[in-house]
Parts: sequence; structure tokens; C-alpha cells
Amino acid sequence: MSDRKVRVRFAPSPTGPLHIGGVRTALYNYLFAKQNGGSLVLRIEDTDSTRLVPGAEEYIIEAFQWLDIKFDEGVSIGGNYGPYRQSERRKIYRRYVDQLLENGKAYIAFDTPEELNAKRIEMPNFQYDSQTRSQMRNSLTMPPEEVEALIEDGTQYVVRFKVEPGKEVLIDDIIRGEVKFMSDVVDDKVLYKSADELPTYHLANIVDDHLMEITHVIRGEEWLPSSPLHVLLYQALGWADTMPRFAHLPLLLKPEGKGKLSKRDGDRLGFPVFPLEWKDPKSGEVSMGYRENGYFPEAIINFLALLGWNPGTEQEVFTLDKLVRLFDINKCSKSGARFDYKKCIWFNHEYMLHKSNEEVAGLFAPIVAGHGVDETFERITEVVAMMKDRVDFVKDLWPLCSFFFVPPTEYDEKTVRKRWKEDSPQVMGELADLLESLDDFSLENQEKEVMAWIEKKGYKLGDVMNAFRLALVGIGKGPGMFDISAFLGKEETVRRLRRAIAMI
Repeated sequence: MSDRKVRVRFAPSPTGPLHIGGVRTALYNYLFAKQNGGSLVLRIEDTDSTRLVPGAEEYIIEAFQWLDIKFDEGVSIGGNYGPYRQSERRKIYRRYVDQLLENGKAYIAFDTPEELNAKRIEMPNFQYDSQTRSQMRNSLTMPPEEVEALIEDGTQYVVRFKVEPGKEVLIDDIIRGEVKFMSDVVDDKVLYKSADELPTYHLANIVDDHLMEITHVIRGEEWLPSSPLHVLLYQALGWADTMPRFAHLPLLLKPEGKGKLSKRDGDRLGFPVFPLEWKDPKSGEVSMGYRENGYFPEAIINFLALLGWNPGTEQEVFTLDKLVRLFDINKCSKSGARFDYKKCIWFNHEYMLHKSNEEVAGLFAPIVAGHGVDETFERITEVVAMMKDRVDFVKDLWPLCSFFFVPPTEYDEKTVRKRWKEDSPQVMGELADLLESLDDFSLENQEKEVMAWIEKKGYKLGDVMNAFRLALVGIGKGPGMFDISAFLGKEETVRRLRRAIAMI
């Protein structure tokens, strides 16, 4: 195993949108592969034909493109181990189904859904295993001639794995250490269904991991109960020596309360649990996406990387390249990681601050244009430089700083009552005259001249500046007043002052 090149895979099922927990699993696979000079494979596990959802596969691929998690081979990429879509590998799986049947490691079962349901009613906690298989309709209890006749007649059947009881199964998990199971806890899982001539996840997963030379399987904790079955299958197929090492990641837990993170938590608390917006093709229900909600993909990656692992320092903001260098799967937590969606917003704010003003302006410019404002990129960048530290998302810039581009049409009543004094019309008129007389309208000269005027007249600085802000902004918030007036220019500043005098 140590001489083999590291190869890991992320293998989602296209049964709906990609959950944020799946994104973290893919990210950890990516970090592990890159750190070890290995390859990351994208495999689509679509053998459960009854649960496939139109558009889900395309959604998965688009989500990773947005997140900039790059796969080395797989669906939509290609490679030397394809096909990478399981529905295109039917003949490959059939060969190993036959091998297990011939070696007595599996058997054919004809039990109908109705018969299985009847047995479950008859026997509480019914499990199809070494204790009950003798009571069922399968090739272990039926004459070979009857089995062959049923198959020739087209009777639907499944192939079940024959689990031998009383065997100890050891799993050397990278994160959890040695985990022991008894084979008695594993039932005779269905490996293949004649109805669609496709294997179930359990067999397809093992065959693909072996043939694609996967060296490590990094997946969520919820798959840990399936691991003893997979170990037994590797042994039954004669592949024990090339079995990959397992690493079962901790669950993502609800932001509050007990249990794992679900879509209901996001709906209730107002945060997405999917990377992209998803519209259910059946119900038409639309679910929030991190992209559409204005998150930066780098912030999502950084946030997820620290859910279940940390570098052992106080540092929290990391580029993807830095994460690759620092990541250590051996230091992943065994216990679940609480999904603090507010921390994710914090990360987005941090990435806003880390981005250049020009990059943020490039994202903000379409929003400005969407409000019917024709403004130069340079002036939009100026506004971003003054205001980006006040918001968590680019979309929040417009309601906060629209006054830079559009004069106020109304004035906040509460601010008017508090800041617009009895003498404000007279004082603002004087201020308008002063500003209009200035040849040098730079920020520095405005401040010098206005401050000198306030001192000479004996006005209260706070009263003047608060009324000035209300006149230009329409509310009592914003950056420095001379930053605002210098940006607006003399003509617009004076126009807004005189309009406020007339309207308020």
C-alpha cells in the first residue's frame, strides 16, 4: 500500500442537490490528494435508478466548478479508469456478481416485496441473514432446476451476499483507530438486481474502488456501519491485499440542539445547506444556495475546512494552497462538528476585506447598473474602498451606500426629529454658500474651510455635521462627511443641501 500512488475519490449519487456535508467530504479528499501528490476522482454512483433526479449530476459538477475544487479525472473530465458513471459499467459488475455466485459467496433470492413485508410483520427486527435465509425463497433453499427455470422464465431476482456469522471484522480507520465489528451485525445485503441489471451501491462501490486503484476512502461517519460489509466483500473477491484505508469524518451537527445538520435547520434559521440554489424538478420548491446568497467560494472552503479539523494555531483564514500544505487527516476530530452558520458569515466578511477594491467593485458594478445608474468603474471602486468593511456581502453594499449614486428622495423621520434643529435651514444655507464659493473642493480643503467657519460662527460641530449628513445621505449613517462631499463634488453637494432645506 505504501508504494502505491495516492488515489482518492468523491462519489456522489445524483438523487438531488449536493449537501454542504458532501462538499466538506470532497474538500477533505481534495486536500489529502494534493498534499500527497495524488489524484482525486469524481465518480457518479447512479445505480439506484428509482431515485435519480434530472439535473442533479449537472448540479454537482457546476457546484465544484464554482467552489474551484478541481478533479484530476472522472465524469466530465475523462481519464484512464473510465467509464466513471456507474450506469455505464453494467458488464463490469456482472462479471464479479458471477464470480461471487460461482465461489459460493453469494446466492440468488426470489422473495417478492410482499413476502419480505410479511416476514417483517411476522418477525420484529427481521434481518435477512444466516438465521433467516433458510426460511426464504432463494438458491440455498430451492432445487437448482427450479432456480434455473425461474430465471429462464424472466422471474425477477436479486443476488445477496452470503455473510458468514461469527467472524471478527477489523477496520483500521485513520481517524478512529481500530474499530471492531462482528459479522453477525451485517445482513445478507442485496448486491445486484435483475430488474435493471445493475448492482447496488455496496458491490459497485467495492468493484470501482478496486479497479480504479483507490488507495484511501475518505467519507462521512454515516457510512461507518457499511464498512464491515465492504471489508467482507474485499475478502470474498480476493482483494484484501489492495483494500483501501478508511477514514470516516465526523458528522456535521445542527447549529443548535442534537442531531446532524439538515435542510430543515437551514430553512428554520435562514441559511443555505446547498452550495448552489436548487429547484426541485417535481415540486418546484426552490432551496437557497451559498452562491446565490452572495457568499464567496473561498469563504465556504475555508469555513468547511475547519469543521472537524484545525491546524493547531489561532489562525483561521487560509488560502486553498495553504490548507493543502497544513491539512493533516490524522488530526481530524472523532466527534461531530457543530455547523456555526454565523461563523460562515464572518468568513465571508474577512474575504471581503482581503479582496482588492477592484475585485469587489467588479461584483458590485452590475448591481449599480441594475438600479439604473450609469457610473464609471473608477467611481464605483472609490465607493467600495470607503464601504466594503461595513458589509458581509457585496449585495449589502447597495442599500448601505446607494446615496453615493442616487440623491435621497426622503429623509429618515427619526433622524430628522433628532438631528434637524430649528436653525438647521439657516445654518445649512450658509454651509451651501460656503461650499459653493470654494475653488478647491478637495477633502482636505473642505474640512479646513468648514471647520474654520464653524469655529468663527460659534456653531456646535455635532449639530452642523449631523444636519449636513442628513441632507446628503437621508439618514444619520455613513462614512466621513468630507469623504462623501468630495466624492459627490461641489455641484451635487450644494444641490442636495438646498433640496434638503426646501423639503425638510
